[in-house]
Amino acid sequence: MTSSKSLVLAARIERWPIAGSFTISRGAKTEAVTVVAAVSHGGPGGHTGRGECVPYPRYGETPEATLAALQAMQGPLSRGLDRQALQAAMPAGAARNALDCALLDLEAKASGQRVWDLLGRPAPTACTTAYTISLGTSEAMAAATAKAAHRPLLKIKLGGDGDGLRIAAVRKAAPESELIVDANEAWTPHNLEQNLAACAAVGVTLVEQPLPAGQDEALARIRRPVAVCADESVHDRKSLDGLRDRYDAVNIKLDKTGGLTEALAMADAARALGFEIMVGCMVATSLAMAPAMLLARQARFVDLDGPLLLARDRDGGLRYDGSRVYPPEAALWG
Repeated sequence: MTSSKSLVLAARIERWPIAGSFTISRGAKTEAVTVVAAVSHGGPGGHTGRGECVPYPRYGETPEATLAALQAMQGPLSRGLDRQALQAAMPAGAARNALDCALLDLEAKASGQRVWDLLGRPAPTACTTAYTISLGTSEAMAAATAKAAHRPLLKIKLGGDGDGLRIAAVRKAAPESELIVDANEAWTPHNLEQNLAACAAVGVTLVEQPLPAGQDEALARIRRPVAVCADESVHDRKSLDGLRDRYDAVNIKLDKTGGLTEALAMADAARALGFEIMVGCMVATSLAMAPAMLLARQARFVDLDGPLLLARDRDGGLRYDGSRVYPPEAALWG
């Protein structure tokens, strides 16, 4: 591992316009606000590692607080804090994700190896990513789905009332696509079975986080006609306990786990417990997607379409060919 002594940390907030808008049950946004951490050994000709995160208001995060949390790590980094010590020095969340991924990128660049070789993991390969359809009226969602009906895997954002009509309209517009849906905690115990039945009726493969985190006990009391995936209910390895009677799969996002280091360990633990794996993302650039590609080979579902939802990606981003996404070049990350 590359020594982290005398590391120089730089962090900044970036704003990336979204193509149109991105709407889920909690609201809409027209730009992705990310925070990028860069670590280097300093001096001319040194290597620089980068990591990108998305602070998420659902978890009490803001770009400004995330930036401050990163900047506060300059002292520990200059005193030799390494990636393993980082896991205890910062809580799981967006800030640690950016720094964890930046340190991994630096290790790879300084050693001249790809990061998966450093970690003893299989090299990522091209895979199919889901493509997200934002929440709207059933008519608007059907129109958006029709434009994406050539894609093999669609992720449909739902929002509670009227979801049966929405998913039926979506299926009619994309009869051949595999469908997964994400309710973003918008369903209730009263409409849970009705909405799951509506999804099952049109062949939905997976339903993501139907009930609010901490209020999902009803999932253990019903027969689930569609596999159910935890998102907001699961963050890192510690949060896997108690989910097996409620969920069939877990969505691993680096911004929740606090970086790739914990995400890989969580994926191993989740599979050992019998969970299917979904690797997910926030809306962000290819720099945020690239580390998550290391999880894709273990995942039944890959949802790394963040750059496809932006008006533009950063230079040197991941290669997308339709819904196929390819591993990162070393210049981007890892």
